[in-house]
Amino acid sequence: MHIRGDHARLVVAGRLDVRSAADARTALHRAVDAGDGDLVLDLAGLDSWDATGLGVIMGTHRRAGRCGRRLVLHDVPPRMRRVLVATRLHRVLTIAP
Repeated sequence: MHIRGDHARLVVAGRLDVRSAADARTALHRAVDAGDGDLVLDLAGLDSWDATGLGVIMGTHRRAGRCGRRLVLHDVPPRMRRVLVATRLHRVLTIAP
């Protein structure tokens, strides 16, 4: 898994799973804490995520809310969008087209 960007926009690529969760959590929380306004996660390069990876996204969403920010998921791949719909998380998370 690779995360690059700054405190306003991050590009997440590879697999977001149990093996990469700790590093991803650290990078995402650091970005939330360092900025203000929307934090956009570009997920176009994300190959897959598991329950742990989805938990990292939800934890980042909650942290962003506590910091007065909004987490926005951008370019969510179709199969991952289906997971968000199936779990009804599409109603909680902000998903840009």
